[in-house]
Amino acid sequence: MRGYRSLFRTREFTPLFVSSALQVAASTIGGLALGTSVYAATGSPLLSALSMFGPSLAQVIGATTLLSAADRLPPRATLTGLAVLFAVSTAVLSLPALPLWTVFAVIAAQGLAASLGGGVRWGLLNEILPGDGYPLGRSLFNMLHGLTQIAGYATGGALVALLSPAVTLLVSAALYAAAALCTALGLSRRAPRATGRPSVAETWRTNAFLWSSAPRRRLFLGLWIPNGLVVGCESLFVAYAPDRAGLLFACAALGMLVGDVTVGRLLPPRVRDRLATPLLLLLATPYLLFALHPPTPAAASCATLASVGFGASLVQQRHLLTLTPPELTGHALGLHSAGMLTWQGLSATLAGTLAQLTSPATAMTLLAAASATVTLGLWTTARNERSAHSARESTAESQGRRSFP
Repeated sequence: MRGYRSLFRTREFTPLFVSSALQVAASTIGGLALGTSVYAATGSPLLSALSMFGPSLAQVIGATTLLSAADRLPPRATLTGLAVLFAVSTAVLSLPALPLWTVFAVIAAQGLAASLGGGVRWGLLNEILPGDGYPLGRSLFNMLHGLTQIAGYATGGALVALLSPAVTLLVSAALYAAAALCTALGLSRRAPRATGRPSVAETWRTNAFLWSSAPRRRLFLGLWIPNGLVVGCESLFVAYAPDRAGLLFACAALGMLVGDVTVGRLLPPRVRDRLATPLLLLLATPYLLFALHPPTPAAASCATLASVGFGASLVQQRHLLTLTPPELTGHALGLHSAGMLTWQGLSATLAGTLAQLTSPATAMTLLAAASATVTLGLWTTARNERSAHSARESTAESQGRRSFP
């Protein structure tokens, strides 16, 4: 099995890795600052959750209009331009007395742009690390995201407390600008993976093709819904423990790091490929304990354990790549990313609504139960389809033996 060190001997991997780290740090620090600012101004768990995770809702628009461009635009120029866009828009969010509708308009635009960025970035990673290199590389990216989120939430919390949310948002904008510079200088010029002009019609045609396969369809649903519902639980950390939200976010990121190292590096493929469903159940189950309104130390432990289950996505993404034509990998990975983030935004909206009607702890419990239910439903459907397929093959084989003794 290849090691993580070998990845950095691939020239373009390092600048892509560093630019991604800078963008995750920017998103984490800026998201916490914005969520804290909105909650302080409105006292609303729903609006606070939406300010942090609302950009994900715009991903569905991008997934249905922009994704054909993921394989048809030059990766370096696209990733650089998107990072510049995020730097400028985040700086706008730091302006004093910005109307609430303007805040949500800006973060919606960010979500729309991010839907394209996911497809371009992960499609490029699959080019840089083809075949079995992709799961290892994606695992390292996920580990990076976990570590960066731990540091980012800690740093963001300190900056918000010591300075102000507005200054913290300017720090976030500077990190996005640094990511743009890293991408522009570090990546080489590459031709698009697919030919033709991107269009809404082409996006719809490719989405329909990817969705036409039942195994791919189940993978997309499994990547989107259970994950999204649990992120809905996380979106209520600010409302559940306003003074300890940074700790809860950091513990969740730590658990995700442990899961990615275990699944991406330590487990052999034959074991890893069977763990998608158990890991998805682990992702949801600890949040059921929030029905007991646990104190902060117990809540942090639940968040850490649950987030180990995010490692399931590495298994699911590898299966998705084996079922997707090479020229559509960027589109497929972009659809996965956009759909997942859309479900996260929808779940944050649902979580905030439930929290306002009941309590943050009750809402988290309900979303966790829904996540586990969806996982079990998808597993049961896949098992029944495999059983039916085996029965058809057995019948056909039996009939063949009778016809040709």
